[in-house]
Amino acid sequence: MKKGVFSLALALVFGVATATEPVAEEKKEVKTETSTITWKAYKVTGSHTGTVNLKSGTLAFDGDKLTGGEFVVDMTTLVATDLEGESKGKLEGHLKSEDFFSTEKNTEATLVFTSVEAKGKNAYEVTGDLTIKGITKPVTFDVSVYGSKATASVKVDRTAYDIKYGSGNFFENLGDKTIYDEFDLVVDLEF
Repeated sequence: MKKGVFSLALALVFGVATATEPVAEEKKEVKTETSTITWKAYKVTGSHTGTVNLKSGTLAFDGDKLTGGEFVVDMTTLVATDLEGESKGKLEGHLKSEDFFSTEKNTEATLVFTSVEAKGKNAYEVTGDLTIKGITKPVTFDVSVYGSKATASVKVDRTAYDIKYGSGNFFENLGDKTIYDEFDLVVDLEF
């Protein structure tokens, strides 16, 4: 009887000890070939849209709960999708120039999640460090996760990354040539 009680006590102690060990965070690779990043930038006279390719990315989960993420964007793939021909080439060239993203010197942008807070089923508020042109600033945005897909919409103030060209906050009398400081990123990820 004593041996049985002792065995039961050991089983309970070791059972509880193993049950309270933290669950290992699982990192899931993002499928770069089927994931998309779409950008939209605004000016007084309208807007432009385009895409940029994800070079690599991972999302971290504890069970089915999002806990982290890290991404690298290939800035040399920046293209406009709302124009064709010479206009398209001019806009893309300008966006890749020193006036904007300086992609020859700054081939990558990165985003590293620093905090993830659940806001409901499948919904999270994420804060992360976004690095563009070697400048890192925090951004906060919402992420939704459904199965093996995640979506996010991120507003970025380009002037925080020393992209001031055409900004009404830095240059006077731009009139209808003013380009708004914020642009939007719509991110659709598959993992």
